[in-house]
Amino acid sequence: MVSGKIHSTESMGTMDGPGVRFVLFMQGCPMRCKFCHNPDTWDPSGGKEMTTRELMSKILSCKPYFTNSGGVTFSGGEPFMQPKFLKEMLKKCKENRIHTAIDTCGFYGRQAAEKVLKYTDLFLLGLKHMDPEKHIQLTGKENSQPLDLARFLAEKKKKFWVRYVLIPGVTNSKKDIEKLAVFLSTLGSLELVELLPYHRLGLSKWKGLGMNNELKTIRPASEKDLLPAKAILKEHGIRTL
Repeated sequence: MVSGKIHSTESMGTMDGPGVRFVLFMQGCPMRCKFCHNPDTWDPSGGKEMTTRELMSKILSCKPYFTNSGGVTFSGGEPFMQPKFLKEMLKKCKENRIHTAIDTCGFYGRQAAEKVLKYTDLFLLGLKHMDPEKHIQLTGKENSQPLDLARFLAEKKKKFWVRYVLIPGVTNSKKDIEKLAVFLSTLGSLELVELLPYHRLGLSKWKGLGMNNELKTIRPASEKDLLPAKAILKEHGIRTL
């Protein structure tokens, strides 16, 4: 029986894909995003070990609530850090006719996604920044793999959403959003862009882990801050959430 390292679960999530969802937060992440509100998911040795049987029992108890395209979202951390476990869980969900979504930073690219493509109904791809250097500054990693994953999903006509955190003075310039919009406008299977306002809710976790957060002095983004980005995306025919 396959087991995986789990940070936590949420049985009635409404913020991680369509409908009511069981959200499985998996342990381990290769990126070090400065805006991350769950840095305690980074260490792959952390979390609780759970079997596919244990988790499917929890998921199936919630299945009656999976209406309006609800289902299971595999989040993190980064789900693709545990590829064998992820694939097994996806397969079991599909055997039980449950909608599946993977919330990924895209670091492992098309090679990882291709192995689970037929078991995944929706990808939630977090694009952090279009500028390569700024992406490294913000996450510690290059953005070539996430962008290539977006192209791959479009090539395969696979449904996906893009999640973009809008950080005042960091990711919200007109130039940055224009570049994002131009790139995304070429991807036919993109359903929408979810603009997420930056918040400080995770700062206590950073402090608790003894880590300094370089964005701690940046003000949270408001709904008003999202409007210019939404307008630019709309001009390029991109739906936003």
